[in-house]
Amino acid sequence: TNLCLRACMTCCDRCKCVPPGTYGNREMCGKCYTDMRTHRNKHKCP
Repeated sequence: TNLCLRACMTCCDRCKCVPPGTYGNREMCGKCYTDMRTHRNKHKCP
């Protein structure tokens, strides 16, 4: 859960947005949220 929380906080901080619901709905926060990737090219934001 620590990793998830860290990822959420990074996305929230950089994009100034938290999508509704518990998972998915990335597109609600726009390109900042959907385009952020990890080093392994996976979605950073849950």
